[in-house]
Amino acid sequence: MAQRPTDNIGKYLHNFPGGLKLRHHKALSCCKPLPARYLPLSTEYCIPVSQHLGQPAEVVVSVGQQVKKGQALSTPGKTGNAPGAFVHAPTSGEITAIEKRPVPHPSGLNSLCIVLQPDGKDRWVELEPVDDYRKLDCDELIQRVQAAGIVGLGGAVFPTDIKLQGTSCLINTLILNGVECEPYISCDETLMKQAPGKIIEGALILCHVFKIEKVIIAIEDPMDVCNLELEQSISEFNAGDCVEVIRVPMLYPEGGERQLIQVLSGHEVPAGQLPISLGILVQNVATVAAIRDAVIDGIPLIERLVTVTGAGIREPQNVHARIGTPIADLVDFCGGYTAGIARLVMGGPLMGLGLRNDQLPIIKASNCVLALTHADITSTQPEMPCINCGNCVSVCPAGLLPQTLQTVIRAENFEALESLNLDACIECGCCDYVCPSHIPLVDYFRYGKGEQRAQAKEKQESDIARLRFERREQRLEKQQAERLARHQRRKRALAGSSSKKDSVAAAIARAKARKQVLAANQPDTNSETGKGENS
Repeated sequence: MAQRPTDNIGKYLHNFPGGLKLRHHKALSCCKPLPARYLPLSTEYCIPVSQHLGQPAEVVVSVGQQVKKGQALSTPGKTGNAPGAFVHAPTSGEITAIEKRPVPHPSGLNSLCIVLQPDGKDRWVELEPVDDYRKLDCDELIQRVQAAGIVGLGGAVFPTDIKLQGTSCLINTLILNGVECEPYISCDETLMKQAPGKIIEGALILCHVFKIEKVIIAIEDPMDVCNLELEQSISEFNAGDCVEVIRVPMLYPEGGERQLIQVLSGHEVPAGQLPISLGILVQNVATVAAIRDAVIDGIPLIERLVTVTGAGIREPQNVHARIGTPIADLVDFCGGYTAGIARLVMGGPLMGLGLRNDQLPIIKASNCVLALTHADITSTQPEMPCINCGNCVSVCPAGLLPQTLQTVIRAENFEALESLNLDACIECGCCDYVCPSHIPLVDYFRYGKGEQRAQAKEKQESDIARLRFERREQRLEKQQAERLARHQRRKRALAGSSSKKDSVAAAIARAKARKQVLAANQPDTNSETGKGENS
């Protein structure tokens, strides 16, 4: 039998192209243990309807309605390949508004949000736990994951139920991604220390339902405590025959899905394909823990661990935060800001999103709130012409040509981007970090991807219009042919009717002629001769 890409996975570690060795700054938030209590209830929760990849969700509540904790506020759309995800109430209370508000998004635009005012009672909706997950089949598991609104919590926020669909009998290896390679972020590390059992049990659920043979939990090499806690939980669940913890070197962006697969297996996911093509499924450790909560306890995704850190925070730590909590509440819970704060970021310093203020809500993608001071930020340098030094090429983990891509995008030659594999860019920021000319390469790549999507949408709309026109032309041609056929049938019918009339007239004429002949051949009984002879 041919060897599978996963047969020797984890036995040896491999390299991926490029990457950077960075200072991680994780001690700021990791040294303080996870708080035993949640943040106090906020005065208001702003829950964006769309906080996932895919179609926007459909709101199923109304203003003035009373809701309970865990109640669905919106349901997935029913169109597209990624129809979105459920959104739930983080606590009980009243819906006070459904309107567009500012949200943490690269566009900076407002988005539709559901505003919830807590009643202070924190009453749960009726949950549906499962006594034995081994009784679930694939479809039932996916339905529970979808109903819980679970998305990828490592940053991708792709609906997990869609990622799981179609994996049955195709996956033999599950990789749990605990590699937090971006500086400052430590929420996954904290989760692996504080709740390793949830991660292991979530992995076993996926193994049972999808018949997965092997589970690899990938963590960074310095995570000694995580390693000990995970190994102990593996022993408690008697999962040592199928679950293994593997420590990988600290190299950014090793936590990327494709980069991690290459490190563990030595195989590269082919361009345009997914890890499933290698028989591999990758899930973030927090996502798997959320799957466990949804299946075993029936709890939807209404909260997540968030790292609140940076020199601009007085007491950096990891905290539990409900979805929709204002960022300002997290900062206040962590002691507030220090003097000299200069920038607020959601995420890490390389891939994070700059925030306009701290009134924006925590969403499912919020793994970190980073407050930087003036000392952390280098002064803005003017963009200079590219000197073709090749630094960006040497550090690109996707093996791309950043300087060429940037030149093509500036020339607005967007048709050439497909051949240059711009879609393979993970926007990790390595090229920006090493560019001596201070060219904002990632900004160019995001712009290029946006133009590609716009052109693809325009082409799709054009193709739809062309198809609609062609179908209309075919329909008109068919109608014209049917009208012509009907005309021909009527013409033939009329011709047949005229021929029949002629035949009848001819028959009548023949009958008249015969009568005339018969009348001419009969004797004349009224003549004079006849009268004399008979008298």
